[in-house]
Amino acid sequence: MGDDEACQNARTMSDDEWQRFVTREYAKAIGRWLADRGRLERPIHRLTIQDLEGAGCAAVSRFLVLESLRLKECEAPASDLAWIVGV
Repeated sequence: MGDDEACQNARTMSDDEWQRFVTREYAKAIGRWLADRGRLERPIHRLTIQDLEGAGCAAVSRFLVLESLRLKECEAPASDLAWIVGV
């Protein structure tokens, strides 16, 4: 799913629907990261800490993109965006 479609979803989804959507997107981001590195077929106990950190980073990155798009589409006040960048 592209970010344009995510923007459309941000306007129409309930909070519960949005949570299910972004959880699925996080899982896809982790899967893409692992697949790009040839690690998708490895058992989880065979992944290195670097593999796990990279997958986690991919999920966090996707979270930041989706949440910032949602807040933008919902026209959240700037103060609502500050927590994303740690201000």
